[in-house]
Amino acid sequence: MNENIALELQNITKQYPGVCALDHMNLQFKKGEIHALVGQNGAGKSTLIKICSGAISPSSGRILIGDRAYDMMTPQLSDLNGIAVVYQELNLVNELSVAENIYLGQKLTGKIIFHKKALLYRAAQILKIFKLDIPANTPVKELSTGYQQIIQIVKALSHNASIIIMDEPSASLSNTEVKKLFEVIHKLKDMGVTVIYISHRLDEIFHIADRVTVLRDGSKIRTLNISESNKDELITLMIGHKINEVYPPYEKHTGDHVILETRHLSGNGLNDISFQVKQGEVLALGGLVGSGRTALAQLLIGDTRPDSGEILVHGRPVKYHSPQDAINQKIVLVPEERKAQGLFLNMSIEKNISLPSVRRLSRGLILNHRAEKEIAAQYAGSLQVKASNLLFGVNTLSGGNQQKIILAKWMATEPEIIVLDEPTRGIDVGAKYEIYVLMKEMIKHGKTLILISSEIDELIHLADRMIILSEGKITANLPRSGFDQETILRYASKSDKAVET
Repeated sequence: MNENIALELQNITKQYPGVCALDHMNLQFKKGEIHALVGQNGAGKSTLIKICSGAISPSSGRILIGDRAYDMMTPQLSDLNGIAVVYQELNLVNELSVAENIYLGQKLTGKIIFHKKALLYRAAQILKIFKLDIPANTPVKELSTGYQQIIQIVKALSHNASIIIMDEPSASLSNTEVKKLFEVIHKLKDMGVTVIYISHRLDEIFHIADRVTVLRDGSKIRTLNISESNKDELITLMIGHKINEVYPPYEKHTGDHVILETRHLSGNGLNDISFQVKQGEVLALGGLVGSGRTALAQLLIGDTRPDSGEILVHGRPVKYHSPQDAINQKIVLVPEERKAQGLFLNMSIEKNISLPSVRRLSRGLILNHRAEKEIAAQYAGSLQVKASNLLFGVNTLSGGNQQKIILAKWMATEPEIIVLDEPTRGIDVGAKYEIYVLMKEMIKHGKTLILISSEIDELIHLADRMIILSEGKITANLPRSGFDQETILRYASKSDKAVET
């Protein structure tokens, strides 16, 4: 193998019953490069990660590292060969310190005896390399999500990792945290570490990567130097054809009837929140991470009770004791964390769709199974869920199709107001467009949408109006004519009195 190659996959194939997850994959990763992997959900990225880390074995092919060749990896072999994976889901012990998390399970002195002073010293040294101004004895639970993600990377390096695979590391981070993450990644490159970077955010690929490989349907489509490519080319390679527009054309469907109103709502970190939403409107909630957008959504759907103020639906004050009360008012939430909060991963697609409608589909204690199947088929079909059988587990679906299942289950309850919290996070560009089209169809059918997104372009292209929050307060209420990135960011970073323009 070429001495400049850190890791090579030769004809790697992974077969599952009826599915070829990877098809004769040939791919090289150079030493000290930042190599991006992109592709739609189901393209094979996760399978590739698991084969490199030893979590699963390939059906055929070889893995080459240095002068060694392997028919398969194990987690132990992967670790010995300097391969580490940093997943999007945090894998830290919150009650332990930064130093304890970095060196958890390792011997620092060759002895079993735990030496706290040596632990703190070693951790402080490695933190210094990355210019991280964090005391090594800080409990991890006190760090922001971004810094916890960085601690996972530092932990990987403490295991002498020379190849670090990062799976959607920026998905839950603020812009400031992403900037710090990129600084850490560039430092890894300077140290000769190979970084394999997986992300659906194509814009950041062009900021961070040296090369990019596009996967589609388990096959490698092309590897490109990032300086010789562009976003449109990557999108075309990912989906196999051109998308003329990233967003569907804007159409206004807002009526005059105020369907939802809050008056001086406070609690859950929010202060004096007052606004109205009209029927058929797409109201965007803008703001930075931690501004109060999700906290407001929790109040609107009854997950948390307000300390003061009131919520009105169709002009009538409502009191929530649980999310079921909000559902009874025809208000539902598509949550940010779809796997943890929106789905029962080990249950069937059919059950996930029908579950919120069980009362309506039952007579007394007897569930009408025929009606359950019909409603699941109806909404899975109308949302174009790609699944060969609705009895399969929802965990067998791609991220985009899982998001469609959440939309399907709530559409089956016939809601009037749908709160969408980061509806396209972690899904590919093709699936994003499908979600946007579905949102447009909901509006045409008289639904009202409240959209929360960290992607400013998404808010600008989809919303009729935008409320911006900062530090739990509304700082601006903007009409569509007032949308631009500079204005949105300016109001998102201040906390003075709301401005109506």
